Amino acid sequence: MKQYLIISATALVFLSSCGSSKKEGDAALNDKKAALEKLKGEKNTIDSRIGTLEKEIAKLDTSAGAAQKTKLVSIQTLALTDFAHYIELQGHIDAENVSYITPRGGPGQVKAIYVKQGDRVKKGQLLLRLDDAVIQQNVVAAREGLESIRTQLSYAKNIYQRQKNLWDQGIGTEVQLITAKNSVATLENQLQATQENVKSVQEQSKTALVYSDVNGIADMVTVKLGEFFGAAGSGVIKIVNNALLKVTSNIPENYLGAVVKGSAVVVEMPDVNKTFNVSVSFVGASIDLINRGFVVEAKLPSDPALKPNQIALMKIKDYAAPNTIVIPLNTLQNDDKGKFVMVANSQNGKLIAHKRNVNIGLLSGDLLEIKTGLKAGDVLITEGYGSLYEGQLLVTK
Repeated sequence: MKQYLIISATALVFLSSCGSSKKEGDAALNDKKAALEKLKGEKNTIDSRIGTLEKEIAKLDTSAGAAQKTKLVSIQTLALTDFAHYIELQGHIDAENVSYITPRGGPGQVKAIYVKQGDRVKKGQLLLRLDDAVIQQNVVAAREGLESIRTQLSYAKNIYQRQKNLWDQGIGTEVQLITAKNSVATLENQLQATQENVKSVQEQSKTALVYSDVNGIADMVTVKLGEFFGAAGSGVIKIVNNALLKVTSNIPENYLGAVVKGSAVVVEMPDVNKTFNVSVSFVGASIDLINRGFVVEAKLPSDPALKPNQIALMKIKDYAAPNTIVIPLNTLQNDDKGKFVMVANSQNGKLIAHKRNVNIGLLSGDLLEIKTGLKAGDVLITEGYGSLYEGQLLVTK
């Protein structure tokens, strides 16, 4: 019994000691928290006072302190300029005059070739001669028939004249005179028809001679002696006139209202490092059902460096804004309030950075159209604008 009492008393002393220690620890923690809050308050007060003093010093001190906050920048005074936007498309060069030569009288066997690939030819120049043996036989027969009719007509006229002389002397019958006269008229009609037939056969003989119908260069000559020219699968003569070239492209239908005949076009030829300023000469009247586009063409000046089927870059002007403000794209910045640029304002002989919100238009290359927010005479900061803040002092390069 005494043993239990001793243990209980010991436990009570221990618990009392622990409770006292806990209370002392809580008190110490609270004291430290209170001290921390007091110091934070003092720090905020000191920071606020420091900030106020710095601002007052910045206003009064124009020496070292102010110089440390000055930012080196590049500037550009804005002026009104003409702005244009272009649709950029890939096109290719076509020749206005490309002629695939065919014989007028139909296929025929090649007897002579007067042109080779690469030759420069003129309109009306003889290129081929086809077999014309049968045609020449027809010409000979027609001419012989013509001579026969002429002989018969001469004889008939002689008979008629004799009958008329006898009739005038009261000799012979009227039937004989009329018969002789009708014979002359019939032969005269036959003579006229035969003459027309001779002309037709002679004209047909010319179809054996194949001529060029355009000026240009013989870009392809695959004809061979002895083969039938003009038949399916036979050789080809292709004449290309490089003096009359055009650039062609297919434009998406959403630009239908923006591209019209006469629209300005810049044609760039990267392969030959040349650029041409031309205008749209043709706008397709229909939309392609497959690619949903329409054809646009622009005529090009004569240039020996240009070849049909050559790749070209077409820049077609679809928008123009005269007398507007344009800035470099890289000067545009964004924040939660929208798009802005940094400009430099002059105050008391000093340049001060100022934020200017803007509304933008279209982009052409690296130039951006500004709808509102900037005007002529504004000084745009073009370099060093990234870390600027409102009111910062500036110095220019």
